[in-house]
Amino acid sequence: MSATISALVSYGTDSGSDSDGDTKVSPDKNDPDATAHLRPLVSVQKTSLASLNSAPEVAVKEDVETGSHLDPSLKEVTFNPTYETMFAPEFGPVNPFKTQQMSAPRNMLSGYAEPAHVNDFMFEQQRRTFSTFGYALDPSVDNSQLSSSSFIGAVEEAEKNKGLTVFEAGAKKTEKRKKVKGTDASDIDGFLGPWAKYVDEKDVAKPSEEEQKELDEITAKRQKKGKHEEEAPADEKTILHVKDAYDYQGRSYLHIPQDVGINLRTADIPDKCYLPKKQIHVWSGHTKGVSAIRLFPLSGHLLLSSSMDCKIKLWEVYNERRCLRTFIGHSKAVRDICYNNNGSQFLSAAYDRYLKLWDTETGQCISRFTNRKVPYCVKFNPDEDKQNLFVAGMSDKKIVQWDIRSGEVVQEYDRHLGAVNTITFVDENRRFVSTSDDKSLRVWEWDIPVDFKYIAEPSMHSMPAVTLSPNGKWLACQSMDNQILIFGAQNRFRLNKKKIFKGHMVAGYACQVDFSPDMSYVVSGDADGKLNIWDWKTTKLYHRIKAHDKVCISALWHPHETSKVITCGWDGQIKLWD
Repeated sequence: MSATISALVSYGTDSGSDSDGDTKVSPDKNDPDATAHLRPLVSVQKTSLASLNSAPEVAVKEDVETGSHLDPSLKEVTFNPTYETMFAPEFGPVNPFKTQQMSAPRNMLSGYAEPAHVNDFMFEQQRRTFSTFGYALDPSVDNSQLSSSSFIGAVEEAEKNKGLTVFEAGAKKTEKRKKVKGTDASDIDGFLGPWAKYVDEKDVAKPSEEEQKELDEITAKRQKKGKHEEEAPADEKTILHVKDAYDYQGRSYLHIPQDVGINLRTADIPDKCYLPKKQIHVWSGHTKGVSAIRLFPLSGHLLLSSSMDCKIKLWEVYNERRCLRTFIGHSKAVRDICYNNNGSQFLSAAYDRYLKLWDTETGQCISRFTNRKVPYCVKFNPDEDKQNLFVAGMSDKKIVQWDIRSGEVVQEYDRHLGAVNTITFVDENRRFVSTSDDKSLRVWEWDIPVDFKYIAEPSMHSMPAVTLSPNGKWLACQSMDNQILIFGAQNRFRLNKKKIFKGHMVAGYACQVDFSPDMSYVVSGDADGKLNIWDWKTTKLYHRIKAHDKVCISALWHPHETSKVITCGWDGQIKLWD
């Protein structure tokens, strides 16, 4: 073996070199034996070799750990780690941005809670005692001997109650109030059952002398106030603004003119209506906002307006368009007005709590009605044989029916839950529809004080202005969510969901809606003083005109004209558009 190694060592060195002093034996070239080169070389002298270590010892800084390490922020572990693995120290660099508070150990969201050895029941008992009586045992002191120092909170209360907790029996309950005996069911007359009164129950609560004095003072003040108010139904007077009340033939201004280029006596409606484009006249005379306007029945040649300046004025719609007469008789703002069928008389409702009946021709106040409540709307019964009856929606949730001949209230419709805003006659005047602040719509049979139809949805808003369409089929209701809703006016009174008119701003204002005579347009004012005109079929907003500086409260389409619309606003002006 050593011979082989020495042969390998010497292999590759120069054979001719003798400097090493090694003697090598090489085959003779002239040796006839051909295998001489395969013979091993035999070293004459042994050489010293360095020993080789194939797996040397390597110096390491620390012992290599074979165990796996857990990230302390892990919420879930997918294997069973040993105790050593779980509690091994953390490796790696420390987060330099963590504050001392953040790096402190936590076992709950707000920090570290040390386990307290308190029985759950005991804890709950003391907590409830504290929330009920205001005291609890102090857990930091020895409570084997109870004293005032054993409690925290209301210590005096604890001493008074002798440290009783909520779960311990306190003071004795008061005795149950005794009832009058009458539990024998066989005694038919004397059986009282659960409805028996208490023995010590008093039927009459009489005020003490001091209370009686106070009550007397209050009632005296109220009576005085009431008397003062009742003393003042304002004096009625009228002013005629034209020279002669009658023309050369003895006809008053109620006579329908025949020289205006249009037949105002016919019941026919225009074939086709058109959008009004421009302002052609302004009636100004009211000093405050106009609250309502009404055209003379059938003909529409006169215009009646009520205002917040407590006055009612009558205007010409044709010819010179003069102010004909002013009716003065209310001490507060006039809210609503309504003509009778032939226009000879009209009713006015005002905030002075009076309803007054006026003669349109002479301006005389015929009669006055009040039930000490504010009337919000008033309507004559449109039937020819019931022209002596009218209904008014009041602030006390009632609809009151008066008879003009007797001046008495003959019926009350008391089902609404809020002030009544509108009354509209439908179905050939056999029924009427009312709306109220209670966000509902009720339908009544005439003279029957129970509503037979009640419409109220959670999504519905109050509807303070309602108008019947010229063909009598639809009710247009101005809803407080800036929409005009259309209800059927025959039998079902259903909401027509395909006809909802939007695009104007009316929230908070009772802006009156109207239809064109041919039912092709719907018009309404809005809070910005604009006149809005929609197409009836498509519900598209066609046109918008800046009509008034303040709220445009009402818009009327003339029943005989193709494009004449009258608007009024809180700026005190009434305008005619064509």
